[in-house]
Amino acid sequence: MADIRFRVDPADIPAVKAARRLGLDEDAFTRALPELLSRGFPPPDQTTGMFDLDAIDRWRRKRHAHLFPEDASLTAPPAARDAREVVADRLARVRGG
Repeated sequence: MADIRFRVDPADIPAVKAARRLGLDEDAFTRALPELLSRGFPPPDQTTGMFDLDAIDRWRRKRHAHLFPEDASLTAPPAARDAREVVADRLARVRGG
């Protein structure tokens, strides 16, 4: 048997550990999962059935974006532009200006 040279923390985790990350037992997690998924919780991998731990953490932080301004790019909705500006810009380009 080969010696383990260094520890590798998994990035993909089974449901029981995803549940623990949310402070739930596995049964409570299984019951809550459909609602969590409807709220954008990251689904398990189609092949392995494992959950992406980084994606879970990002999802958790998105729920309280005002507390994590460093993640603003993850949660900030795109700002709508004024249609008058858009039309004016496009007309100027069409006219060569």
